[in-house]
Amino acid sequence: MADAGLQKLQLRLVLSLPSPILRALSGGGVVYRGGRTLDPRLQFLASRSQGLPPMSSLTPEQARGGAEAMVAVMGGKLEAGVKVEPVTVPGAEDSLPARVYRPDRQDPETPLMVFAHFGGGVIGDLDTCEAFCSILASLWRGPVLSVAYRLAPEYRFPDGLEDMMAAYRWALGAAPQFGAPEGKAAVGGDSMGGNFAAVICQEMKRRGETQPALQLLIYPALDVAGDTESMTTYADTWPLTRDTMEWFMANYMGPEDSPLDPRLSPVKAADVSGLAPAVIAAAGFDPLLDQGEIYARRLGEAGVPVRYKRYDALAHAFTAMTGVVPAADAACREIATLAREALAGSTPA
Repeated sequence: MADAGLQKLQLRLVLSLPSPILRALSGGGVVYRGGRTLDPRLQFLASRSQGLPPMSSLTPEQARGGAEAMVAVMGGKLEAGVKVEPVTVPGAEDSLPARVYRPDRQDPETPLMVFAHFGGGVIGDLDTCEAFCSILASLWRGPVLSVAYRLAPEYRFPDGLEDMMAAYRWALGAAPQFGAPEGKAAVGGDSMGGNFAAVICQEMKRRGETQPALQLLIYPALDVAGDTESMTTYADTWPLTRDTMEWFMANYMGPEDSPLDPRLSPVKAADVSGLAPAVIAAAGFDPLLDQGEIYARRLGEAGVPVRYKRYDALAHAFTAMTGVVPAADAACREIATLAREALAGSTPA
């Protein structure tokens, strides 16, 4: 951890340099693609990743180690005024480790939010989203339950999804333990975690169970075999490439699974009416960019209140970069505020 702290300090010092210098250190001028300009700090980080082996060449264990190292260096600090409590929650088959983030200024009327971290269903852990969950708890003004669901390929689809559904069901009754109202809970997640949150809403509707109070989807993976324009335009962007996404799905899905299954690709659902109000955030330099916009449009057309926000200069996984990329930190705070406003029922945008 000391080494990670030193690396983070060094990286922050470099990234504090003026944008022209960062771009020069990155090997050239402005990165402009698809009508968007990449944040110079992300441009520098992407340039540092060149020459590293692609994730698709790694084992899942190696990829997990790399992700842990990235978060340790780029992640932000725990938000002031937020307490973290380790807990155990029931999964689909066994108990799961989890963390609850509670703000000092908690609103007793704000529901508990069940949150799933990013990682394609293959990598990531509770540390992956620690900084963001603390920001979210502070500005959401309610408890956030982060769950360590089972990962593929050891546990393929739908095991991780079913763990998150079990955690959501548990949260409905357990919320008063954390100062939140009983009988309701919100769901959220980034990337594959956003997939889980979207699917939970659809599955609760299909099964006639309690619909979440809100769905927070951050650069969500909503079509596991998607081939939209952004999958081509940003196919080679850092840190998520099209090749990496395909590697994730090769590990996450079994040979009998169909990408047309709405539990894998919630954007494929025939009817998305009657679902929880949504806040959907997208990153501009992301092969998944179009998926969030398409789903936001579909929800809105079906009468679901939606707030959609696109961060043009940012890239996928920015929730894990709040310690070194100021624009990522600002975006995370705005997303948490949008979630709070959406819960209050203010006018969708």
